[in-house]
Order: sequence, then structure tokens, then C-alpha cells
Amino acid sequence: MDLQLKDKIIIVTGGAKGIGEGIVKVLASEGAIPVIVGRNEEDNTKTLQEVEAAGGKAFQVVAELTKPEECEKAVKTILEKAGRIDGLVNNAGVNDGVNLENGNYEAFMASLHKNLVHYYLMAQYALPELKKSKGAIVNITSKTAETGQGGTSAYAAANGGRNALTREWAVELLKYGIRVNAIVVAECWTPLYENWIKTLPNPDEKLKQIVAKIPLENRMTTSEEIANTTAFLLSERSSHTTGQLIHVDGGYVHLDRAIEN
Repeated sequence: MDLQLKDKIIIVTGGAKGIGEGIVKVLASEGAIPVIVGRNEEDNTKTLQEVEAAGGKAFQVVAELTKPEECEKAVKTILEKAGRIDGLVNNAGVNDGVNLENGNYEAFMASLHKNLVHYYLMAQYALPELKKSKGAIVNITSKTAETGQGGTSAYAAANGGRNALTREWAVELLKYGIRVNAIVVAECWTPLYENWIKTLPNPDEKLKQIVAKIPLENRMTTSEEIANTTAFLLSERSSHTTGQLIHVDGGYVHLDRAIEN
């Protein structure tokens, strides 16, 4: 299926690693021109070079998205380089373990800036161009808002906000023909996930336990699987889909994990 994404300028925050990297590479393979927005120029450039080596096109912008002024500057830089914006993927963030029992106000608010506030700011700064292009927004969110996880109040709250903003923006932007959807991620294998597993007492055993509870094929979701759905939602092939929270998770959230495969 031709997703008709050729030469579309699509911002991907946190596009240098993990899920964001997967999204960038799939978009480039579809002929789009993803814009990698992230804080580390070395990481951004590494992914950019890999895209180009595979025959794709992309560019990168360095920005610390926890700072509102850098969100604005990133969008201005993209417009200077590309002259348009056809889509936005809000993806950057980290499950930083700010909990209720031992957390504090400063850590909670810092986590919201890492995980939620820049979703709003990037959408707001990109909006004038998205109106012109009738572009689409995809918010990457986490199951933590729906299932809870324990020990991660701020991240769960941020993801509840991401889900709510998805529905709210879908309504607000109807009149501009801008579609807004979210992909809810559960157990997806990324460098951050691997680092987290390694902090546990018995990482191999814990990973086996987690994978056993993923109903479809008892395996982790890949970043490419998240990316494939993202590309579809950004494309005109999903032209009547908006306001949806789509779980790409092997049935983890909604299917009975007591199922014997």
C-alpha cells in the first residue's frame, strides 16, 4: 500500500533512539522526510546517517524539549529548513519513576515537563503549518495511564494527559481537517527498556515473566511495529480516523493474560 507520504515533512520528537528511531526509519522508507528532534546531536546525527545510508532523507534539530523556548526554536528552525510541516509525532519522554511515597513536587513537575508539556508546546507551535497542510498528529503514549504500574505517578499522570489531549485536540482541530490519534505502547523492546531490565535482581527471569504475559506470540512489541502504525495514522490512508487510542501491544492491555497459548 502506498501511504502517499513522499516528501512529507514530519517532526519526530525523541527521534534518535528507541521507538522514535523506529518511526524515523519507517517514515524515511516510505519516502517521507522525518525531522529528528532531540537533545543529543551525536545521537541525532547517528540515526540521520543510518537513514541516509539506507537511501532515505531526513534532517535533525537539536532541542532540549523540557525548555519551552527550545520547543519554539525547534519549530522555527524546521520551517527555515523545510518551509512546511505535514505531520507531528510527539514521542520523547522517559518513565522516570517519580512515585507518590518518596517523590516530591519538584521531581513531579520536572517529569511532567519531560513527558507531557512539550507535547502541548510542539503541537501549538506546529499548528499554523499543520492547518495549511491539513497534517496529522500522532501522540505516543503508555499503558501506565490505564493499567497503573506502581512507583511512577508522574509518568502515569503524563500519559493520562497525553491520552486526554489526543481526544481534546481531535475535537478542537476537526474544523481544520487535522486528525489526531495516539498509539498506546505496553511492552516494547527499546534501549531504555533493556537498561531498566538490567537494573533488576534477575533480569533474564523477569523478562521471561513479562514476555509470558504478552498474549500474542509471547514476545515484546518491536519499535518497527509501533512505527508502521504511526506511518499509517499520519497518512491519508487513515483519512477517517481521529481521536483514537490505538493499542499496539500484542493484546497486553485488553486481553486476558491468563490465556494459555
